[in-house]
Amino acid sequence: MATTEDRPLTLSTKEALDELIASHDRVLVEFHTEGCGKCKAMEPVLGAVARTTDVPVATMNPREDPVLVDEYDVRSVPKLLLFVDGALAATREDGVLSVDEATEFATA
Repeated sequence: MATTEDRPLTLSTKEALDELIASHDRVLVEFHTEGCGKCKAMEPVLGAVARTTDVPVATMNPREDPVLVDEYDVRSVPKLLLFVDGALAATREDGVLSVDEATEFATA
């Protein structure tokens, strides 16, 4: 498969997120916070998804743009959001996923 990026993009604003979502058919986003051990454990998983799929992968701390916390109902991290055709299609907030689980979530 073609690679979109070797590693996840780092976003810091709602505008950057909106632009990414608008420019791709499918986007996987991880919301994380600094100091979150589970979020840190997801870094290599998300890197593998970015390298092995055509799905753009991005990470961001929703605290950098607080409107995101309410807009996407962020209650725990890591939170994965899958956008398809510009709309939120699915979310997961169940901790650390395997590479296979994250890839399936991003491509299903």
